[in-house]
Parts: sequence; C-alpha cells; structure tokens
Amino acid sequence: MNRTKLFLLFCLLLQVLTLGAQQKREFRGAWIQCVNGQFKGLGRDEMQRQLTQQLNELQRDGVNAIIFQVRAECDALYDSPLEPWSRYLTGQQGVAPNPFWDPLQWMVTECHRRGMELHAWINPFRAKTKGTQELAANHVAIKNPGGMFAYGEQLIMNPGLPANRTYICKVAADIVRRYDVDGFHIDDYFYPYPVAGLAIPDDNAYAAYGNGIKDRGDWRRYNVNLFIKELADSIHAVKPWVKFGVSPFGIYRNQTSWAGGSATKGLQNYDDLYADVLLWVNNGWVDYCVPQLYWQVGHPVADYKELITWWNRNAGHRPLYIGESVDNTVRNADPQNPNSHQLPLKRKLQGQMRNVCGTVLWYAKNFCDNVGNYATLMRENYWKYPALQPRMPFLDDKAPKKPKRVKPVWTNDGYVLFWQAPKAKKWGDEAVRYVVYRFEKGEKVALDDASKIAAITTDCYYKLPYEDGRHKWVYVVTAVDRMSNESKAVKKKISL
Repeated sequence: MNRTKLFLLFCLLLQVLTLGAQQKREFRGAWIQCVNGQFKGLGRDEMQRQLTQQLNELQRDGVNAIIFQVRAECDALYDSPLEPWSRYLTGQQGVAPNPFWDPLQWMVTECHRRGMELHAWINPFRAKTKGTQELAANHVAIKNPGGMFAYGEQLIMNPGLPANRTYICKVAADIVRRYDVDGFHIDDYFYPYPVAGLAIPDDNAYAAYGNGIKDRGDWRRYNVNLFIKELADSIHAVKPWVKFGVSPFGIYRNQTSWAGGSATKGLQNYDDLYADVLLWVNNGWVDYCVPQLYWQVGHPVADYKELITWWNRNAGHRPLYIGESVDNTVRNADPQNPNSHQLPLKRKLQGQMRNVCGTVLWYAKNFCDNVGNYATLMRENYWKYPALQPRMPFLDDKAPKKPKRVKPVWTNDGYVLFWQAPKAKKWGDEAVRYVVYRFEKGEKVALDDASKIAAITTDCYYKLPYEDGRHKWVYVVTAVDRMSNESKAVKKKISL
C-alpha cells in the first residue's frame, strides 16, 4: 500500500478514534500572513479573489476568527498615516495600491459578514526583513536610524529605547481607533532570534536606560515587559473590548534552566527572546495566549504532548489557544500510528486540559488547500458544528438582553425567522451576533449542545428550511455580545 493510501486510511481512523462531544465555546483561528509574499503585486481584484476563496473555505470548515498580518516590517497593509505601504502588498514599499483599496478595512467587512472575528496582527519590533532592499522615505528606520540596531540581515527597533515602545503603541492605537477589529495580535518577535556568535548591539541603550538592572538579560526582559503592559493599556484605552493576544514561541523555559520548565531542550522565550510570557498572562496584561506548538507528538527536543500539558498547567489565568502547524502536523504524523497526530491527542486530553479553549492554525492557505486532508477532518469531525468564542469575563461578564420580536414570516424568499436587536446603553450591552438553535418537538432545550446550533450570524434573520409544514420544531434565538456573553433564550415553535 502506497503512502497516499496509508494516509487516507489514517485519516479515516482518526475520525473513528476522535468522535466525541464538541465544545460549544472554542476559538478557531487561522493566521493569514503577508510576509511569505503570497499577495505581493497581485493587485486589488486578484488579491480580493484569493482572500474571498480562503475566507469561504475557512468558514465552511468551522473557523470563527482570522488573524490577519497588517504590519510585517514597520509598514502597512492598510491606509496608515504613520507608516508606508508594504512591499508585501504592492511590490515596493511606500507605493500605494492602484486601484486604491484598504485590505484591512476590506477584511474587517468580509470577516464580520461571515460571522468571524478579525484580529489585526503586527510584528512589533522588526523594522526590516532580510529580503527588503529599499526603505521608503517615511519609514521609521529612515526617520530615526539611531533607534534601530542591525542584527543579521534584519533591522530591529531597539526595545530598550522608550521612544520605540511609545511609537509602536501609537501605531496600535491608530489601528484600533480607525478599524472595527475584534482583536489585536502580536507574534514572537521581540528581541531577535539568536544567531550563533552574534551579540545584540544594545550597549548604548543599556548605558542610558539600564535603570540600575545589573543583569543584561533581566534588563531586556524588563523592556519587553514594559512594552507589553503599555501596549495592552494603549489598546484598551481606545476600545476596551478589543482583545489583545500574543503568540509566543512554544517553549517558555526548559527544565535545565528552571525547575518549573518543560521537559524540552529547545530555544526558550525567557532566556533567548527575553519574553517572560507567564508574567504577562498571570498579571492579566494579555487577554489570550497562543503558544506556537509546531512539533509532533514524541518530538525528541520539543514533544507536543509535554508542551500542551505544560502550558495548560501554567498559563490558565487567561484563555489559552494552541498554535498548530498544518504542514508540520501532516508531514510528521506516522500513517501507521494515530498516536503521533496532534488532533486525536488533544481531543483525548480535552477533559484534563480545562484551560485550553482554542486553536490557531498556521497557516490559512495550507489549511484551505486541504493539505493532508486536514480541512476535511476539521469540517467533518473536530469543527463539525459552529462554536462561540470563549468568554472573557475579566473584560466584561454581563450578558446582553435577549432578542426582541422573534417571529417567522413568509417572504418572497421563503419562510424566514426574524428578530430585532435588544436595546443597548453601552458597548458591553450591544448584541453583535445571534445564535439560532433547533430542537425537535418535545426535546429538552439544551443550549450547551453544540450540535443543536443551526447558525451563528450577524444578521437579524434566519432562512428556515421549510419542507411540507408537517414537522414541528422549537427554534431558539439568543444574542451574543463582543465578549461572547450570551443572553437568555427566546423560543418559538414552528412547523416546517
């Protein structure tokens, strides 16, 4: 039997092994990146066509949140008054798209139309990637070259300079103020990934802003900690409902460095990237955390099972989602050993890992291309039914009022269930989505059963599947606010 047939058999076995109850609340995200050049020079119409194709497939397969890269190297895939247009959009930094359009605004509209959240994703300190040959005149590295340091083939905004941290917070506040984003997201680029034999050139910044901190590593962590707190405050000062999330490298610390670390042997957030992720989580400076666990089960350096259970034990103070690589999962899984695959293991451990409440897939295009049958597995099994976002009671825990005037109406387009939005006095009262449930007549109305969700929608209507009018159903409609708090239910008996 060839490898392709083995893998198809493996996928079928996975579906059998992993059948089980699906969580009603689950973050189901996918990263859409620009830095791989997938959109460079496409033009508006072709890029919109490709994004539409991806969003339609992601929606079909159960994804409820998109993390969209809008700033790769102190540039912009949106109409920024502060930074130049990205070369990853137009092919040349500083050149606006022609015909003109705003990809971030377009993505906000398209995601919301599909009932998805949109999280704007920036790389905070990276000012130039290795492939960029020319910077625009209004790029921050041209305007303030003393604020940068070169490392390898990159330029990095020095995290040790207060002005740089303030500048990035200004960029973030501008995005949050002008766009109706649901979240603001940063990844794992703080201080640069280490290159053997290459020291970080930050002596001058340390001399000027060392604040008496004797250990250089402690000082660098102090700088990043200040930044995370300042960034969180900047976002929430503009819109308190925008969720601030971070996706750090998958290893916090190894046990060889710290007794409380994971039984791993790889690069470390704390020691090598100067990112004290647990401090941010435990102090509530981030609203969600997505460690990038891109290794397979049983990896000799960084075992997926070891890491997911470690993060579950140690990072439960905020919603914890797991970053997973579609390509790596498929490539490294053993077709003859289902236990090597991340998906069934995570389902198996679901009851033991109460802090893990979501997944973010790296990356969207591989998923949409159904590499290794991954999208099919999610659509037919893991994400078969719609799901609400996890709640964030630390931002808001009050449910909106229930929908008003729920009523089925015959229209030219068929039988439609209509309702009206409840009244709202402030942002925490506002209904932004609605959940439509369907139950058989006489069946217990159980709103915790995800299989009973007919739709999660931003519309105030739902087209009913009318047949002959002889079958009686109970439809239930609830309202959901920005923090996924759900209202009381409104029931309506309908014959279809």
